[in-house]
Amino acid sequence: MSVERWVFGYGSLMWRPGFAFQERQPATLHGRRRAFCIYSVHHRGTYQRPGLVLGLAPGGAVRGAAYRIAEADWPEVYAYLREREQPTETYVEGAGNIRLADGRRVATLVFFSDVHHPQWAGALSLERQAELIAGATGLSGRNVEYLRDLVEHLREEGVRDHAMEILLAMVEARELAGR
Repeated sequence: MSVERWVFGYGSLMWRPGFAFQERQPATLHGRRRAFCIYSVHHRGTYQRPGLVLGLAPGGAVRGAAYRIAEADWPEVYAYLREREQPTETYVEGAGNIRLADGRRVATLVFFSDVHHPQWAGALSLERQAELIAGATGLSGRNVEYLRDLVEHLREEGVRDHAMEILLAMVEARELAGR
């Protein structure tokens, strides 16, 4: 009997998974929430000018996307995810139980935020988040573009994250004022 392999995404994996999958479902993970809680010194910032990326902070629930991976593709997908999600080891791989939109409950691979990692930013005010995101750029581009992509793709998924929308407005206002 084969084991079903699932991957849960709550940020850019939702709109840019970058791997082969057999099925994609909207999904909810309870006990964690989407937050800009990790200093980015690689993808969206540098050591000299860190930005912020998403992590899963304790508490709440988060809507994201779950991908079912073919067993034959799993080694390649897992290697890709390790390279993509772990450039500075800021996440802890774990198993999470999620509820799919069709009602099924499945076990999935989740990259949880490592609250003991030096890049853990914790619970920052929206003002501090906006300050860090505005103007930060890393290997994957401008930090504000990551936030903008998040808000746009969440809307496409039917998810209104008011805190992220307020944060985007704050960052855009800062960037306009800086020009």
